[in-house]
Amino acid sequence: MTALDDLADELDARLATADQRLRASYPGEAVGRQPVHTVYVPADRYDADTVPGLGRQAKVVLAEYGGTAPELAEALGLEPGPVADVYDRVRAKLDREPVEDLRIDFEDGYGNRPDAEEDAAAQAAAKALASSVAAGNGSPFCGIRFKSFEAPTRRRGLRTLDVFLETLGPPPAGFVVTLPKVTSVDQVEAMVLVAERLEQALGIDRLRFEIQVETPQSILGADGTALVARMIHAAASRCSGLHYGTYDYSAACGIVAAYQSMEHPAADHAKAVMQVAAAGTGVQLSDGSTNVLPVGDADAVRAAWRLHVRLVRRSLERGFYQGWDLHAAQLPTRYIATYAFYREGVPAAAARLRDYLGRAETGFLDEPATAQALAGFLCRGLDCGAVDESEVGIERALLDGLARRATAQS
Repeated sequence: MTALDDLADELDARLATADQRLRASYPGEAVGRQPVHTVYVPADRYDADTVPGLGRQAKVVLAEYGGTAPELAEALGLEPGPVADVYDRVRAKLDREPVEDLRIDFEDGYGNRPDAEEDAAAQAAAKALASSVAAGNGSPFCGIRFKSFEAPTRRRGLRTLDVFLETLGPPPAGFVVTLPKVTSVDQVEAMVLVAERLEQALGIDRLRFEIQVETPQSILGADGTALVARMIHAAASRCSGLHYGTYDYSAACGIVAAYQSMEHPAADHAKAVMQVAAAGTGVQLSDGSTNVLPVGDADAVRAAWRLHVRLVRRSLERGFYQGWDLHAAQLPTRYIATYAFYREGVPAAAARLRDYLGRAETGFLDEPATAQALAGFLCRGLDCGAVDESEVGIERALLDGLARRATAQS
């Protein structure tokens, strides 16, 4: 036993608590698939046919304004090659799985209604969700957004959540509830309490929830700290995601309607704080939405499509792999932009990762963290259907192991 060994033992003892806290607070990337979007549907417009219905509507719009790959490329202002490469895949996606994550909305998309009306809507939506799950035509991920825990809506939000879950019974796999307009860590702690009580009362499994970041208070608290970071850790491992709320956040920052956007500097600042706060926690990120919908005449649809494609691509490049969609006609451009992003990057990423695994001499000096990022990128492309495993050339089990390596152990 040398003096150096003694010193190492002393450091192990001194840092044991810090090591344990780091592992608990930053367990690494989330295990499993992340949806590429969340589609919001007002609760009173949701029924058991909503998901396949959105797919049918999306295909009608695609056929009208981009019936062939060259026509769609022209409509989007993109090069024909990348659009042709993904066109048939996107059509197949709209048939097979048009919506990856559906949120039944009892908040802004639904508005304020008499209690009896909202109770009935909650019961009807829960029955419709159960029916769609039983029929196998739902989305892989789903959930509801209820009204916030701010004082004026707290009781109504809690009541809607209770009525919905009691009617639904055991929630399906991939179910999550969305907590909107969060302004304090206390509200997140309250959501943990609500989840515990509802689990006990209804005999359901562990409820997970998303935090919507749509108030300045969630980014910068009165004490000058980034409250969103504290919110994640106050959620007792129940927080599955942080979702940016474009328009509520922009309005609260005093930005006039004409300039409220996912790419406003205020939005980029908020999302950068979210990204740092969530890094290594397993909490996933989602960008917000554009309210410029592809409706109206051909020029209006194509202009909205071009904007949507550009914004989706921008989010992907910045590490936000999920966003919100609000209309069926946004589904084609969501998948066009997403598939093109992955198919463009997969050949180089797969080759680089294979070189890393084979210890090949290349122009890159890649480290384990880079390998993790490359594997994560490839997993995302596979998950959404942008690429096939044969195109990647690396076994999925190996990719999953590399991508989910706990950051606390790196």
